[in-house]
Amino acid sequence: MGTADFARVITGTAFHTPARDRLEVLEDHAFVLDATGTITQMLPAGDARRTELVEAARSRGVLEELPKGSFLIPGLVDLHIHAPQWPQLGKALDAPLEVWLHKYTFPMEARFADTAFAAEVYDEMVATLLAHGTTTAVYFGSVEVEPNLVLAEACLRHGQRALIGKVAMDDPDNCPPYYRDDSAQAGLDATRRFITELRQMAGEDPLVLPVVTPRFIPSCSDELLAGLGALAKELDCHVQTHCSESDWEVGHVAARLAQTDCEALSGHGLLTERTVLAHSNFITEDDMGLLCAHGSAVAHCPMSNAYFANAVFPLRQALERGVKVGLGTDISGGFSPSLFDAARHALMASRHAASGTDPSLPPEARGPGSRPLSTVETFWLATASGGAALDLPIGQFAPGYRFDALAIEANAPGSGFRHYAALDAPEDCFEKLVLTADRGAIARIWVDGTPRLD
Repeated sequence: MGTADFARVITGTAFHTPARDRLEVLEDHAFVLDATGTITQMLPAGDARRTELVEAARSRGVLEELPKGSFLIPGLVDLHIHAPQWPQLGKALDAPLEVWLHKYTFPMEARFADTAFAAEVYDEMVATLLAHGTTTAVYFGSVEVEPNLVLAEACLRHGQRALIGKVAMDDPDNCPPYYRDDSAQAGLDATRRFITELRQMAGEDPLVLPVVTPRFIPSCSDELLAGLGALAKELDCHVQTHCSESDWEVGHVAARLAQTDCEALSGHGLLTERTVLAHSNFITEDDMGLLCAHGSAVAHCPMSNAYFANAVFPLRQALERGVKVGLGTDISGGFSPSLFDAARHALMASRHAASGTDPSLPPEARGPGSRPLSTVETFWLATASGGAALDLPIGQFAPGYRFDALAIEANAPGSGFRHYAALDAPEDCFEKLVLTADRGAIARIWVDGTPRLD
């Protein structure tokens, strides 16, 4: 590549986890980006080509140099957010899932039929999530088409990578009359229209993609589920839904279909290599085999699981089986907009699951003896594994990947992320970053190589 064949060069030290068990410290690298924000080269300090390229970028005004004490990390990938639940973030978590939906959530989501209200909320929500480091968000929208297009406009305006789904739900026994698709066919027609209009809005090389989104099996008729599976295949779309989230939900599916969620979703063509299943706390060994066979992924949502699941997701077992897993905040079932928080809750949940919780038992009998998450694995779930779950070139630093990244500043006023150069090796700094970085430490954000929130 000649010095004219680049659009931007960013220099600094970076951390990333390209594999579940591997941290790479990219000390003083130059990241060379093309016009699409794709990484074309990564040049370490000793590379003979680096000096000429950096000087050429400086002369053209397209060089960004991280100051000492700042570190690059891949942007965070949140696999599960309910956009129309944003106004109730941090409240209304006092009831079981089936009660919570009807008492709080469906009435809130129905308000987004007012597109002016949707525009106000979504503009602030997208900006806030970006500011917390979520460069890629996978959104459940609401039932109507128009507010979901408003959400897409907000993501495009702020420059957040997003996957957005018009929620499909038609079962009159589990959906209120004021908030559902009038019929299975109406739900399918509206989903098709949303996908078509979003793709027209997003254009070529889209930053925002559509997702086929049955809410979950209890809210959908068999006709709607089968139709959505066929539609996802016809229109080549991602799929998202909830799976095996709570005792009530698992019991409902078993009583209605005499199957597990995974078996039913597979039968309706909704398990694909671009399917993301939220929660999945109660999946069986056979379910894990199905997920691996289809290449489908789980969005692990530890914050909301603590409220609604009544069980801990078998994360270590799923990872060892080869199931693709990433992280989700599950706003507003989860109470924080920060995927850093979701990662830390995943780490803690895995430690509780591994060691057990009954102090009356001796240590050797208290837990199953499984290995808890490491810090490296936790970060991998929030970045590279989330990108793999979506089958998108994001979540790590490598040629051919999009430059979605955060600059994390150590020792920023008010931030908990403290770095002492004389005391902290690079691996220590990484561990501190994963466990203590917060909104105050995020100094810079890029999506597709373009600075955001400047």
